[in-house]
Amino acid sequence: MDLAIVFILFFTSLLFSVYQGIAILYPLLLGLICFLLLSRRRGYPISHLLAMMLDGSKKSLLVIKIFVLIGALTAVWRACGTISFIVYYGIAFISAKYFLLSAFLLCCLVSFLLGTSFGTVGTIGIVLMVLAKSGQVDVNMTAGAIIAGAYFGDRCSPMSSSANLIALLTNTDLYINVKNMLKTSWLPFALSVIGYLYLASFNPLTVYDNTMAQEIFTSFNLNMIVLFPAIIILLLALWRVDVKRSMAISIIAGILIGYFVQGISFFPMLKYIIWGYSMEKNGFFADIIQGGGLVSMLKVSLIVLISSAYSGIFKGTGLLNDLEELFEKLSKKLQVYPSLILSSLAAAAFSCNQTLAVMLTHQFSSKSYEVRRLSRYRLAVDLENTVILISVLIPWNIAGAFPAAALSADAGFILYAFYLYLVPLTNLFVSKPSAAKATDSLTRNAGNSEET
Repeated sequence: MDLAIVFILFFTSLLFSVYQGIAILYPLLLGLICFLLLSRRRGYPISHLLAMMLDGSKKSLLVIKIFVLIGALTAVWRACGTISFIVYYGIAFISAKYFLLSAFLLCCLVSFLLGTSFGTVGTIGIVLMVLAKSGQVDVNMTAGAIIAGAYFGDRCSPMSSSANLIALLTNTDLYINVKNMLKTSWLPFALSVIGYLYLASFNPLTVYDNTMAQEIFTSFNLNMIVLFPAIIILLLALWRVDVKRSMAISIIAGILIGYFVQGISFFPMLKYIIWGYSMEKNGFFADIIQGGGLVSMLKVSLIVLISSAYSGIFKGTGLLNDLEELFEKLSKKLQVYPSLILSSLAAAAFSCNQTLAVMLTHQFSSKSYEVRRLSRYRLAVDLENTVILISVLIPWNIAGAFPAAALSADAGFILYAFYLYLVPLTNLFVSKPSAAKATDSLTRNAGNSEET
């Protein structure tokens, strides 16, 4: 009974924070304190509970290193003109007749390069929404296409924090996971393209305003070389270079390009890396392009750190044992993947954020995969195909609620976010890639994990 009361209190506080626009860190901290008090009431010493929290939080340290690099990278890409180049030429190649399809494909590209859904929505997504409103295209249709495209890269980009988190939790190689994700996404991607092609044919862009492109052109030197930091990421990913090294090299290249091409000296660039990029001139694009930096990653790093502490407490105290047994029984009746979908729905609905949902789903389901001797790569790709995207489909989960609010849309966008629900649904009927069953990769990549 006491556990149910704590869960209800925690869930209510999360819902309240989402709908009131309060930072989710506060209810997460409140919930952590409540679960600590509950565990203490059940006889666990404070010293043991703190050790559990520390043990859980250690898992997040490697991911937080990635966050630090992502913060620096996104600031440098903004300053050196990489993102501006992509937005400028992206707008130039948008088809007014097939605007919704263009929006989806462009957001897929940008999110794969940036590895962040929120960053994609906050840059090219807002630009596309402005075009949609001026061209009388339905707001929720546009938001659905943008958010679906934004989570294409959030799911399978080597720079994605969620992809790195799942690789860490499952002790798998990031690039093998990316390969498996691409294999399991071609069908839902193709179906999404068909869906947006159909919608676009009835919802063309009636008015096209090019003033934003002019603002970008006058603000940045758009020489082809500014695209080099993004090309570095793609090339090094093909060569399977460690993602932290790839980002570090890209950051250095961006700093050099910022200095020699955009005329940004060392100390202003250092300021951008720490606090985020900002432009001195005013304008619509100037407001959109600002951001990034180490400080911008502080909140998400704390969310991951606290969520990891939850994971440590739940594992050490066995508070979720009954739920784990429930999903284990479901996996026997429904098979592991359908059971994983259900656990993803429950975790995403309860936790109200993607990070904690991932950790809870992993805890609920990992035992089922171990009992059936299924590869850790199978678990990794199944988590990417379920909880990462399902979190966005829960109206009160910030994974979808935040980008929808940024785009001035409501929960109606979910109907048009085809890719988000086609991935988990199509993989109910499509066999898993053979690479996910490659047990010999496990030994090799365990060594990689230790090196990392």
